[in-house]
Order: sequence, then structure tokens, then C-alpha cells
Amino acid sequence: MQPYILVVYYSRYGATKNMANLIARGIHSVSGIEAKLRTVPPVSATSEATTTAVPSDGDPYATLEDLKNCAGLAMGSPTRFGNMAAPLKYFIDSTSSLWLSGSLSGKPASVFSSSASIHGGQETTLISMMLPLMHHGALIVGIPYTESTLITTTTGGTPYGPTHVAGADSKLPISEDEKTLCLALGKRLATITLKLSKI
Repeated sequence: MQPYILVVYYSRYGATKNMANLIARGIHSVSGIEAKLRTVPPVSATSEATTTAVPSDGDPYATLEDLKNCAGLAMGSPTRFGNMAAPLKYFIDSTSSLWLSGSLSGKPASVFSSSASIHGGQETTLISMMLPLMHHGALIVGIPYTESTLITTTTGGTPYGPTHVAGADSKLPISEDEKTLCLALGKRLATITLKLSKI
């Protein structure tokens, strides 16, 4: 069975999902590895609220088995006050058993995010996702400045991972620079994952 990189994300208005698809395209551009796209369900402050086990449309929900068996990981979230969104945090908080077993230790991992404005907390959101990954022993993979678009972009993009500026109404399309950086990260993550899997 071919190794896979788990691309897990939460997306409310579609921008983070679009980024996830671009990163998956970058992964698929490298032979010998594939991307597995997964999302997480929303959370509710109402304790009686429930959601179906399988979403009615879009990507399936991520499971701990998806995470345990992946060769690498890309994790994405919209920005919520400079932090990852609660649904993704809720999913990460359920991974204690994988932390105890060291299932993610030594696996490459990347992060990506979308926010309403260019100074809307993109970088701190990326770092908020990195912190639990480092506790898991994952190896953080960012975007190096040898990727020239990182220097010239006037929209999203950071060395910590791809970002997108969605606008106040969350309707701005992903820019060409943002697309380029998503694809580049997917390719870089796939290449590094394959190299590490052969050590």
C-alpha cells in the first residue's frame, strides 16, 4: 500500500478547504505517495448538539487511525483571534493515545491557514497548530525562502506555512501567489516524507 500524507483541516467558508485541495495537488505531483483529505466536524456550546458520523458532503471526518497510519501530516485552520479554530483544537485534544504511543514522532508535518486580513493573526495561528505537533514529536516542515514567491507575494504566504487573505466577507479567491505556495508546500512535504520513510 502506498504511503499517504493526511491533509486534515477545518473550513467554515471554504477557503481552508481550497488550500487543502491545492496542498493535496502538490503532494500528488510527487510519485510514490498520495494525499488523504479529511475534515473535522464543527463543535457546539450546546451539549445536546450532535452531528452525523459521516458528513453529508465533502471530505470524510478524520479519525485517529488516519492520523496513526499517515507517513506525514498537513493541518489547516481558519484564524480565530490568532489561534486555530475550536473544531481542529477539539480533534487534536483527542489524540492523547497517539501521544502516549509516539505514533507521530519523527513524521514530517506542515500547517496552513486563512484569515480575513493580512495582519489577522495568520502566523500565530500557524504556530498554535505547530505546538501540539511538536509535543507529538513531529518534524515541522515550512516553506524556505528559496521559494521565490515567498519574497514577492503581496497576499498570503509565510515561511511557517501557506496562508490566504480571505477578506472581511471571506469571499476573496485564493491568489496566484497563495496557490503557488500551497502547491510548493505539498510537493516539499511529500518529498521530505518519502526521504524520511527510506531512512
